[in-house]
Parts: sequence; C-alpha cells; structure tokens
Amino acid sequence: MSDPVSVALLDLRGVRKTFRTPERQERTVLEGVDFRLEEGEIVALLGKSGSGKSTLLRIMAGLISANGGDVLYRGRKVGGPAKGIAMVFQSFALFPWLTVQENVELGLEAAGVARAEREQRAGDVIDLIGLGGYEGAYPKELSGGMRQRVGFARALVMRPDVLLLDEPFSALDVLTSETLREDLIDLWEERKIPTKGILLVSHNIEEAVSIADRVLVFSSDPGRVRAEIRVGLPRPRDPESPAFRQIVDEVYTLMTANVRGGVGGAQDQLTLGYRLPDTTPGKLEGLLETLAEPPFNGRADLPQLAEETELEDDILFHLFEGLRVLGLARIAAGDIFITAAGRAFIDADDSTRKELFAETLLRNIPLAAHIRRVLDERRDHRAPEDRFLQELQDYLTDGEAERVLETAITWGRYAEIFDYDYNSGVLMLPEDVVEEMEAEDGRAED
Repeated sequence: MSDPVSVALLDLRGVRKTFRTPERQERTVLEGVDFRLEEGEIVALLGKSGSGKSTLLRIMAGLISANGGDVLYRGRKVGGPAKGIAMVFQSFALFPWLTVQENVELGLEAAGVARAEREQRAGDVIDLIGLGGYEGAYPKELSGGMRQRVGFARALVMRPDVLLLDEPFSALDVLTSETLREDLIDLWEERKIPTKGILLVSHNIEEAVSIADRVLVFSSDPGRVRAEIRVGLPRPRDPESPAFRQIVDEVYTLMTANVRGGVGGAQDQLTLGYRLPDTTPGKLEGLLETLAEPPFNGRADLPQLAEETELEDDILFHLFEGLRVLGLARIAAGDIFITAAGRAFIDADDSTRKELFAETLLRNIPLAAHIRRVLDERRDHRAPEDRFLQELQDYLTDGEAERVLETAITWGRYAEIFDYDYNSGVLMLPEDVVEEMEAEDGRAED
C-alpha cells in the first residue's frame, strides 16, 4: 500500500485574482498561482513591486478572497480569516493609543480569550521577542525596530501554525533589520515559537537567501510563480561563502530575466499599459555612468554592482528594467552590459544625450509615443492628463496608473518631447516644437 500524500500547511491551486477598473473592466492581478508551504520550512517570495505578492499573502490569510482556484490550509478551504495563520505587515500597523501590552493582547481579546490568560500569553511573548520592560510603552515611544517587534509579538501570541511576513524588515535600517531577522531565525531554529511554516515576501535577495529553504520568483502582469530555487545551506549562512554567492547570482539572473524575450533576448513587445519602472532619467544616467567606469568598464556582475552602488534591490531592479527597455543596456546570465546605444549616450554631451533619450523613448515606450502622437495631432497641441490616465486605468489600478503616467511625464520632459503644466494638469508640446511645426506648415503653403 502506498504512503498517503502529505497534507501541506498551505496549498494553493490555480489561484486567480481580478479587480474592476472604474470603467468596470476586469484587470487580472494573479493568474494560475500554484504553491505549497510544507511543515518545517521557510519560503521566500521575491518579485517586483506591484506584482501581486502582498495580494497573494492576504488571500492566504483569508483577508480577501480569490476569484478562482483553491486556497487550502491543512487540507481545508480558506473562506475567511483562518485561525492558525497570522500576518506581520511592513507598516507595523499598531494602534497608537494602545500600549505594547494592549496591542499584543488585541487579537486574543477579539478571539474571546479570558483576561488573565491573554495577559499571561502577551507577557510571555513580549519577553520572548525582546521587549520585556516596555509593556506600558506607547508606539510613539518606541524605535522602528521595537515597533516591528511588537508586530511580531502580536502575530506570535496567537500561536500560529503559519506566519506570513509581508516585507517586515524593509522599513528598518540595515543593522536593525539584520538583528531582528537573526532573532526570528533563532526563535525558529530553537523551536521557541509554535510556528510550523513561514512565508516571507521580500525584495531583498540576500535576505531571502539567508533565511529561506526555498526561494520563489514571482512574475508580473499577471503575478504567478515562475521559478524556484532550493537553498540547501545550513543556517546560519555565511553571505561571503562561494555557495551563498552562487545562489544569490542565480536569483539575480532569474529576477532580471526577460520572460517574453528570453534572458538577454529580444525586447518585449510592450503595450500602452506597460508598468514603467519607478525611476528617473537622472538615476538611469547615473547607473549607466557607474557601469561605464572602472572597475566595470561596461560589464558588471549584478550582485557586485548592487554591492558597489549600495542601492536596495527593489531600486536596482527598476533601474535595470529602465535601461533594458530603453535599449541602453542588456542583461544576460546575471551580468549587465552597456549596449552600443548606451555607449553612445554616455559619450555624448548633455544636449545630445537628451536627443538620444528622446529617440529611444519614442521608439521603445508606447505610452510616451502615444502622448506625443496625440499632442502632434491636436490643433492646440495640448491635452489634459486625465485623458491618458483613463486609458491607463484599463490596464492598471488607479494608484499605479497615476504613478506610471507621472513617470512617463518625467521621462518625456527630460527628453523634451512634451511639456507639462503642474498647475493645470495639462500636457503640451514644447514651444520650440510648435514653432517649428508652424514654420513647416507655412513653408508647405508657400
């Protein structure tokens, strides 16, 4: 007789999540998400901002529902907030009018736990998480690291089977983040917490590799798990060891892969609703200059470049994506290379750089080309930003549509392909462009 199939702590099968745009059109955020969290493991989920990672965690916790597929906790469908699953948020989410003790007790009180028991349990976990003596303090009296410890205590006091961590260290400074991370791993390794499985959402590759037994790479638009790397190194892990560096390099390669065109392959066929990377021309220019100079001389190992620039992974991924889609750099096998177009840009003076940026922007970014085309065709060469915002909302959430349009405006103004009046919210052609068009019309009439 064969052994029965083990029941996972969490089991997601074909999970789908959609939202409605203001025009009642359906936008898919998650599609076909398959995932299992087994007992005794820590899994890290990496993906770009806006890929749906936090939405997925909230579905697992039962805070929001999926539109399709199954979410199972120990073999049973999740149909609301699941007892046995607790979540720690990036933003601390503490009630400022409650003390540390009262914040930690809150979930127990909602669950109907008697006062004496909840006071005892809260006191025990506050000591465990390193906040003994601060029971009567209010959140405003605590440092960021201490407030996040309260967040962990509030989750752990519920004695969860599953702990879901939504970028819990990202709002902290490097030293505080590392200390809190190490303390959590110590509690896990020494079995001082009842938790049987942890899922960590992060944008920090080294953090993920230092903690997790498996690292999952999440794709965007729509979000789904597209790659998995098993770490297989004993904890605590040496971040300078060759084995650790090899895994980090492998994750960087997967995170920067051009899914539609292949790693380092052809450019994506971008759409009007392409999620422009959240960065500026000045930052793109700065990274390109760093890449062009020694010790890189036009080619860099991605983890080495991250170490040299001391930029967070999430910021770097936006920069990498921006340089890639503009054709100024290409990425292959964990390395980034300056292209011929990128080299021409670096070697040019400021005026020529703007001209080159304008050419590549209009050639590669559909939204920028669309805005310029509309302005060219209008008699007064002006258009309200809301006209383009409504189009983007067919593809993106309201907030993301606003961010993408703001990014496009910033890039377009730098390239001088259009201008923008911040007081009226109107896009327009630059005056010199309009004058040149009028002069051409006059010559044509003659």
